[in-house]
Amino acid sequence: MLTLTTKKFEALKRLSDENGVIGALAIDQRGSLKKMIDAGNASDVGDAGIIRFKELVSQELTPFATSILLDPEYGLPAAKVRHKDAGLLVAYEKTGYDAAKVGRLPDLLSEWSVKRLKDAGADAVKFLLYYDVDEDKKINEYKHVYMERVGSECVAEDIPFFLEIVSYDAENDDVKSKAFAKVKPHKVIGAMREFSNPKYNVDVLKVEVPVDMNFVEGYAEDETAYSKEEAAFYFQEQSEATELPFIFLSAGVSAKLFQETLKFAKESGSTFNGVLCGRATWKDGVAPFASNGEQAGRDWLQDTGKRNIEELNTVLKATASSWFDKVK
Repeated sequence: MLTLTTKKFEALKRLSDENGVIGALAIDQRGSLKKMIDAGNASDVGDAGIIRFKELVSQELTPFATSILLDPEYGLPAAKVRHKDAGLLVAYEKTGYDAAKVGRLPDLLSEWSVKRLKDAGADAVKFLLYYDVDEDKKINEYKHVYMERVGSECVAEDIPFFLEIVSYDAENDDVKSKAFAKVKPHKVIGAMREFSNPKYNVDVLKVEVPVDMNFVEGYAEDETAYSKEEAAFYFQEQSEATELPFIFLSAGVSAKLFQETLKFAKESGSTFNGVLCGRATWKDGVAPFASNGEQAGRDWLQDTGKRNIEELNTVLKATASSWFDKVK
């Protein structure tokens, strides 16, 4: 059971629906979004294009989301045009990691602090951590200390700390391979166990599903890495690995596969408390925006983007558990 202060509890309520389910939209991408926009545009759209696309997503889709996750580098204008009932999460980490260094080490945005993010209107602070539970102890200890610092800052400012964990294998860079699919449950669940330790002061875990659904029997187009029963066991084991509220990230899969995954999670006994869904909702809107301009992007968001998020909301109502049950 997670103990929340009154301010943290009220902040989490602003990020959720009335039933304590988080149906949040994520568009805190920076470098990857720039690449997506550049791929559809012969000329460099620059920072203005990234800022404008985020504004469009915020304007058009936050009426159907409980909250939105943005970054302070390009996303604050989008925060100002979000729907009045949508809560605001703000990212605190630098985008990506230094591929030239071992360990995918975390780094903070140097011009920001939790206090400044809160002053900018954040209801919660999100930090993305790349983590391999089996990596060198020195590297992981560095990450543990780093997360203790972020958690302590959030305690000092009395604001919820959302920790997003993206697992990897230091010995295998191919996260789409069957070999990685086989070790993914261990990586994801092990990381969740670690950061559920109260010393990190995490309030909500934002995590991957514990399997690669493209290798699950019945969902796989080719070879499988797990039977349906094995996959269901991992979803249940994941739920039992933490007492904290946890939500799923979409990891860039299609909207349809993400919805099917949530249904499978529920059937497997998962007590997940919502989603922070990014590219699965809006990624196909980048091309019309980049190629044909702002109105084309807006049209796509008003049609397909809206449909994606409404379909996801319908699935969430039938599958997600309330975080009210996990806090006191």
